Amino acid sequence: MKNFVFLSPNFPENYWQFCRELKRDGLRVLGIGDCPYDQLRAELRDSLDEYYKVSSLENYDEVYRAVAYFISRWGRIDWLESNNEYWLERDAALRADFNIRSGWQPEDMARIKYKSGMKPYYQAVGIPTARYHIVDSFEGCMAFIGEVGFPVIVKPDNGVGASHTYKLDDEGELRFFLDNWDGERYIMEEFVTAEVNSYDAIIDAEGNPLFETGNVTPNSIMDIVNNGDNSLYYIVKDLAEDVRAAGRAAVKSFGVRSRFVHFEFFRLTKDQYMGKKGDVVALEVNMRPCGGYSPDMMNFANSTDVYKIWADMIAFNVSTKPTGEHAFCAFAGRRDGKPFALSDAELAAKYAAQMRMRERIPDALSGAMGNEMFVAVFPTEAEMNAFYADAVREA
Repeated sequence: MKNFVFLSPNFPENYWQFCRELKRDGLRVLGIGDCPYDQLRAELRDSLDEYYKVSSLENYDEVYRAVAYFISRWGRIDWLESNNEYWLERDAALRADFNIRSGWQPEDMARIKYKSGMKPYYQAVGIPTARYHIVDSFEGCMAFIGEVGFPVIVKPDNGVGASHTYKLDDEGELRFFLDNWDGERYIMEEFVTAEVNSYDAIIDAEGNPLFETGNVTPNSIMDIVNNGDNSLYYIVKDLAEDVRAAGRAAVKSFGVRSRFVHFEFFRLTKDQYMGKKGDVVALEVNMRPCGGYSPDMMNFANSTDVYKIWADMIAFNVSTKPTGEHAFCAFAGRRDGKPFALSDAELAAKYAAQMRMRERIPDALSGAMGNEMFVAVFPTEAEMNAFYADAVREA
């Protein structure tokens, strides 16, 4: 029996379904987390063969000892994974220390975690990337801005999501940023006018897709986080062929094997340095599933079960779960305190037939996703847009 160590199986909360499908496929599922066992949801407890609680997942020694304990009890570990951006480097370090070869290693981190390190791999397959500069001094930054012009975007070169990402419109904002800069490695990029289109896929051991879909984010995640905007995005009914082609090319360039991935691209909304309006160009790669409840939304949009497809890939390197009827699956994350024309209850009632999820978003995710979540499916884009108009309209 293969041993699979799942790091942080309780967060995001829906990830218990990965564990359930692994166990159904015959793997021994061993969890490591900082949540007390009796506080894990019952479905997760039922999906784990054993659970090791640590006081903090940030404490490498504790997590190391947990893996060592599992090896002493169950034998060698075949897989170790969190499917979580925050723990990718932790996962890689543990794999290296315990000679687990079925995943990214520490030497891979430079190209899959650092935004500057990703660019050559996009460029190698002909996908344009934004011009950039590693933040150093006012003079150095201004020399770059002299080439690309204001505005520019600054963000951690090794960052998660849109946290600590800022748009700088003039020299005053640049000086303010540098005056408050903590010296962390930041990347500065030219501003790109575009919407985000993603390529989401489950990739087998040979680098071929077992499942493909994508999402569109019509509003900026950076603005959602920094301005407290409502969060809107949707899983597409059918993946655009240019996004599919770019995603598959990037999979090959980055050497992806046996992973669930979320690759982000810009679709330009006007002609600019990177290309013509409508072109698909690079943003960044994420070597894990799209965050939050996106896996569930992929299921709703494709009448399938991506948790099973992923587990089947791990266990058998094939997919035994087909897709069915396709639809748009819309996410609306509404902010507390906004004077919406329709209350949460009224919005849910109006779209009851289309609603698939309505939940309170955990505080750890609310910065990028809002506070109250509505997920609904629609056969047409026009019907989805009518829902969005109702979701964000204020009194």
